[in-house]
Amino acid sequence: MSFKVADLSSASLLETQLNSSIESISEKQSKDTYREMVALKDIVPAAQNNIDTRFILLDKASMNTSSSQGQNKTCLALVADETAAVHFQLWGEECDAFEPGDIIHLSNGIFSYSRNSLLLRAGKRGKIEKVGEFTMAYVETPNMSEIRWVPDPNSSHKYIQEAVISPHSRIFPPKY
Repeated sequence: MSFKVADLSSASLLETQLNSSIESISEKQSKDTYREMVALKDIVPAAQNNIDTRFILLDKASMNTSSSQGQNKTCLALVADETAAVHFQLWGEECDAFEPGDIIHLSNGIFSYSRNSLLLRAGKRGKIEKVGEFTMAYVETPNMSEIRWVPDPNSSHKYIQEAVISPHSRIFPPKY
């Protein structure tokens, strides 16, 4: 009888240790994999990939090719969430992979200048994926790409809003 009790207490101890290890691994994975989502109204220009957000693609402009062989396709899109809108740059196959109405999750994105335009993009280390379609509340103003940003006088690595250039996208004007 005491042999069975010893087995049960050992098994119970092993189960407790195993559960604790699983919870620890699970917490670490969720912290590493799912960083806090940033609302579009809270993004600021930066030269680092760190924006995790979710938005709906509202409109796409025509594609541009930047190489003589047509390999480097880009297209500009208007995207929005429930707080703001922004211009989003799609590269290569992404131009054909996403359509208006797609809900997109951006991981490790960057909001910076590209050819004198301020836009959100995946960058080299970022990732975008379709996570749904058509069922997301959004606003089209303010458009974060239509704000003039200047270096913060108190910190050379940060930017602050200087002025609103336009309350809506000048590239994708309102249709109403």
